[in-house]
Amino acid sequence: MSETTEKKVMLSGIQPSGALHLGNYLGAIKNWGARSEEFECFYFLADLHTLTVRQVPAELRRHTLELLASYIACGLDPEKNTLFIQSHVPQHAELGWVLDCYTMFGELSRMTQFKDKSAKHADNINAGLFTYPCLMAADILLYQPDYVPVGEDQKQHVELTRNVAQRFNNLYGETFKVPEPYIPKTGARVMSLNDPASKMSKSIPEGCVFLLDKPEEIQRKFKRAVTDSDTERCVRYDPAAKPGVSNLMSIYAACTGRSYAEIEAEFDGQGYGAFKPAVGDAVIETLRPIREETQRLLADKAYLEGVYRAGAERAGAVANKTLRKVYKKVGLLPR
Repeated sequence: MSETTEKKVMLSGIQPSGALHLGNYLGAIKNWGARSEEFECFYFLADLHTLTVRQVPAELRRHTLELLASYIACGLDPEKNTLFIQSHVPQHAELGWVLDCYTMFGELSRMTQFKDKSAKHADNINAGLFTYPCLMAADILLYQPDYVPVGEDQKQHVELTRNVAQRFNNLYGETFKVPEPYIPKTGARVMSLNDPASKMSKSIPEGCVFLLDKPEEIQRKFKRAVTDSDTERCVRYDPAAKPGVSNLMSIYAACTGRSYAEIEAEFDGQGYGAFKPAVGDAVIETLRPIREETQRLLADKAYLEGVYRAGAERAGAVANKTLRKVYKKVGLLPR
């Protein structure tokens, strides 16, 4: 048995609906490169999922390539991880339809994300928005993963995936591995620069630092970052009383490796005017190699095409094995 097959399998997907930001990187992606030593990892760009919301086609194509390049620049080695685009592996859509037929209407109607997205896009409450947890279940179950990294907003969908897998297994015998949610080791919890009560999000671009932002843009955002209205104006870590400064300290600590005590000592008596540009500089230097490598990769379209073609081939071989088993179980004739 090869070393690869002995590893536990982990799968993760992200929608290419916008650029990665500092919160994504410091909070999660920074730690992903090392995962391949312990797990066989599949990472896919969930472009089919983006279609539940109207997309500008040229932008979706650009974002998909940018995200792939950013993943590699952040340390996901295509030789050690399977990186692929969801729509390039047609088994996702095929198994999605089968699982539509084994997921109950009531289960889907309880999904909080459907309610949230319906409220945000009241003029486009389409069937895909309602059934996309079935496609997400297919994304996962095709690869028979042991673990699925999951944030708070997706826990409900992983539970649904487990329920559907168990229902199918009970009807037809052991077919799907029932995956466990994996609570990833998180890095810094990065909040919005203009609202420290909210997580950094691409939906609030002024408070969000993107991985591909230019240095002058990053520095501008940090100089405008919300601090606190207290009178002492000292750099001190106190999330309850000083959420703005504490957020900046958390970012600075993640970028420099310094403790909060060391940061407080470094900026003792200097105030926010010196601290905010220093945080900006630390972020610029942390993101510089990622931005430069992403831009280098984006200039080499042939390389990126080679990566996603090879990834789709590897992923497709695994996915096809599962789909053939499912089709046989439900009574479809082999191709």
